[in-house]
Amino acid sequence: MVNSLATSREKLEHSHTIDEIRARLTQDANSSYIRDWIYGGIDGTITTFAIVAGIVGANLPGTVVLVLGLANLIADGFAMGAGNYSATKAELDEYQRLLAIEHKHIKLDPDGEREEIRQIFALKGFEGTELERVVDVISADDELWVKTMAVEEYGLSPATKSPLMAALNTSAAFALAGLVPLVSYLIGYSFTSCVVATGLVFFAIGAAKSRWSLSGWLRSGVETLLIGMSAAGLSYVIGAALRSFVNVPM
Repeated sequence: MVNSLATSREKLEHSHTIDEIRARLTQDANSSYIRDWIYGGIDGTITTFAIVAGIVGANLPGTVVLVLGLANLIADGFAMGAGNYSATKAELDEYQRLLAIEHKHIKLDPDGEREEIRQIFALKGFEGTELERVVDVISADDELWVKTMAVEEYGLSPATKSPLMAALNTSAAFALAGLVPLVSYLIGYSFTSCVVATGLVFFAIGAAKSRWSLSGWLRSGVETLLIGMSAAGLSYVIGAALRSFVNVPM
C-alpha cells in the first residue's frame, strides 16, 4: 500500500511540499501562448494547403501555387497576428477597465463592496466569524480586493498575456506550419507529397496539443487531421467544380 502510494505521488504534475506550495501560490500567474501556436499553426496549414488543393483541383499552373502561397503566408500571417494582437489587447484593456471600476467603487462605497465580498464567500460555504475574517483580510488590501472581485464577480483570469507576444507567436506558427504544404508541393510539383506532408503536420499539431488536454495523443492527432483535411478537401472540390470556368493556357 505504501509503495503504491509512493508510486502514485511520483506521477503528480508538481510537488506538494510546504515550501514548493508557497512558492507556486505566491508567484504571478503564468501566461501561456500555446493557444496562439495551435491557432496559428492549424490556420496556416489549412489556408496554405487549401490554396494548393484549390489550384490543383482547378488544374492551374504550378507557378500560381508559388505566387498565391507566398502571398498567403505573408499577408494572412500578418493579418492573423494583427487580429490576435487586437483581440488580446482588448481583453487586457477590459481587465484593466474593470480593475479601475472596482477601485472607484471601493473608494466611493466601501461598505457595499465589502458586502459583495461577504456574499461571494458565503456562497462558498464560509459563515460566522470565519466569513467576517475573510472579508476583513481581503478588504484590508485594495489590490487584493479589486483582483478578487475581477476573478469572483466578473470571472476574469488573473493571467494576462502580452498582445505583442500573442501576435508574434500566432504569426510565427502560421508561417512555419504554412510552409510545409507549399514547399512539399513545389518540390517536384507533387500533390501527393503535399497531402502526406500536410497530414503529418495536422497530426503532429493535434498530438502536441494533447499535452494540455485530457485526450490521448492519438485521438487528438486524428481529430485535428480530420478537421484540417476536410477543409482542404472542400477547397479541392470547389476548384475542380470551377475548372470548366477557368481558361488558363498551360
